[in-house]
Amino acid sequence: MPTENELLSNVDALLEQVAQDDLPPPAERRRLREAAGLSQAQVAKALDTRREAVGNWEAGRTEPRPPQRAAYAKLLEKLAERFPAPKSEAPNEPAVPETFAAEPAPAAPAPAASDAAKPPARSAASTTRPTSTSRRPGAKKATGKKTTAAAAAVDPRFENGPLAVIDCEDGQVSAYCVGGLVLDVPAKSIPALVDWTLTEAKLGQARLHRNGRDADPILVLTPAVLERYGLPVALSEEERHASRLPDSHKVVKQIQRAGLQLTQRGFGPWARVYREPEGSRRRCVQLCILSWNALDTREWGRKDDPQLLLTMHPADLARYLGLYAARVMTPRGSTATTGLELMVALRPPTRAEKDPATGEFKRAFNDDALTARYDVVECEVPDEHPVLKDKFARHHLRTPAEMLMEEPYDWCRPLTDEECANQFLVAVDINMSFAAAANGLTVGLNGPTHLTGNPKFDASLPGSWLVDLSHVDLSRVRINGRTVDVDRLPSPFTPKGDRPEGPAWYATPTVAYAVELGFDVAPIEAHVRTQTGRYLDAWYKRLRDAYVETMADLGVTTDLEGQEFLDAMARSKSVDPTMALLATAIKATAKGGIGKLRQRSRGQVPYYEEYPALKRETWRPDIRAAVLANQRVGLHRKLMKTAAAADLYPVSIGTDAIVYPSPGPSPLDVLPHTPEGKPAPGTFRLGVSPGMVKHQGTQTVLWAEQLFEERGGVFNIANLIKTDPTAGEGE
Repeated sequence: MPTENELLSNVDALLEQVAQDDLPPPAERRRLREAAGLSQAQVAKALDTRREAVGNWEAGRTEPRPPQRAAYAKLLEKLAERFPAPKSEAPNEPAVPETFAAEPAPAAPAPAASDAAKPPARSAASTTRPTSTSRRPGAKKATGKKTTAAAAAVDPRFENGPLAVIDCEDGQVSAYCVGGLVLDVPAKSIPALVDWTLTEAKLGQARLHRNGRDADPILVLTPAVLERYGLPVALSEEERHASRLPDSHKVVKQIQRAGLQLTQRGFGPWARVYREPEGSRRRCVQLCILSWNALDTREWGRKDDPQLLLTMHPADLARYLGLYAARVMTPRGSTATTGLELMVALRPPTRAEKDPATGEFKRAFNDDALTARYDVVECEVPDEHPVLKDKFARHHLRTPAEMLMEEPYDWCRPLTDEECANQFLVAVDINMSFAAAANGLTVGLNGPTHLTGNPKFDASLPGSWLVDLSHVDLSRVRINGRTVDVDRLPSPFTPKGDRPEGPAWYATPTVAYAVELGFDVAPIEAHVRTQTGRYLDAWYKRLRDAYVETMADLGVTTDLEGQEFLDAMARSKSVDPTMALLATAIKATAKGGIGKLRQRSRGQVPYYEEYPALKRETWRPDIRAAVLANQRVGLHRKLMKTAAAADLYPVSIGTDAIVYPSPGPSPLDVLPHTPEGKPAPGTFRLGVSPGMVKHQGTQTVLWAEQLFEERGGVFNIANLIKTDPTAGEGE
């Protein structure tokens, strides 16, 4: 006969099984914990389990098992008594979206110089502490319910997301994926890690266009895991100069012995390791090595905290890069490189087309994409381009009649006595100005056609025009029946704001603006593209949506106006530091992608040697010039309308920042409004959408006058008036 204790034990086990159905929904579990002010770590400690497991239960991916389940059920029951759910919430619906819980912590201090070669100490939560989950290889798959829309959006090949952060703690290698998922990594070497990724990890991202290709999985290697796999935490001076490990390194030899291959760039900060494709399926993994500066702090991190990315918790970093991948695309290197790759991903150059005669598929070119390299135009290329070899004397500076100089504004003027009566200088900044300028812009998709003999200007033909605009007198232009003081405005035709002095090369948007203002133009010659399209539209929309969605996560939505918008922007930096990093990276992607269209030589010797960027179909300086010209003339158009509406003139413009004298410190004190309180039509409007403006900073007129006296006016105050000193110049 069983003893009384044995019977009681059986009853306890039975009660634990009954408790399987006693747990509230996952979202309610999280609500109760947060209502009590408890962290996941505190709950995990009380239940003698991992913090990741608690996050897993709250996300609904897995369920607690005995003996923790009964204790967890009791905890939730007691919390529910003390913190009942609001009546407005349905009991079976999530109270909050499945996301990450924020638990800010102080940033980790910078390591001492003597510790430079050691992995930096990781802060508990450098940005926001995520809700993590775990699933071990061989364990049952998570059974958490998903919405129909979410389930449909997940490609089963890449169900664990586009990337993983690989970290090592106490000898255990873990892969931190998006959504808080944590996987055990059994691999003991880099080749084994690559094979595990290709066969088991289920990482990658589906193509953004049906004619494109799926993104390769990315593994972000932390400093801690580098030592585990025999890699140096920091590259030597020689290795850093070569941007790769030598072929004699033991890890490179391991890769070769395993039958894996590296690209010509070798094993560097962004190393591609692959096996030969299986049919149409690529078998490639990209390694992103943090401590080798794979993620440049100036683009991906914060300038005032160079160690931030190295000290972030791996789950936080996975969240950051995973959101970037979901909203933009899987990172491909720098933000500039990713911005350029996004253009190609959304406008693939080729597609598979079935041959009606043979029934076989062959490669065909898409009409709306950049599909080939074409002859370059001398006036459109930078000074070091091979086509200019022996064209000019060694230190010759090309003139506007020899070079297409379409750049953003860098203009500043002294304040008038009347303007000095104002106390403040208010700087407003255009959101994602280059991306906004690309929206709806018609660009050339084929090679140049040279027009000579004084061709007639055609605004529908993108390209470069040699034309004399020195006769354009803006004092004759009337805006809404008013004439503006052109002496206090920059010229729309030159980056420095000077009036043109003779014939010069201009992109089509600049010449079209002169026509729009009512002036006759007489081109001398031109290089135009006859196959045209709005190549950048999909690129702009992808980045616009990513930026607007991210700013909404920071509390800045498109419906906010006036003081509400300014207050929300002021709070946004502290709402969620990870989202703030994401917004900065998205803006850098837009700006850098346009810059990559005319990537310059990185110092290759000898001068005039062809450099790798010139081999790309996307090396198109004419498209970059068109975007910058459109940005500058669009800005000038608003300057003119603002001057006509309120007799208001800027004193400085730096790229996309405009400085106005103001009686008060806020943009609301200076930007013109209608009697109904709405922004004056055609002028600058506060808002979060690309093309609208935000507050960049405020200084006093006295501050500016002192700088002018000290520096002699050889600087641009628009670049110095910043609320956030870590912000970059322009966007």
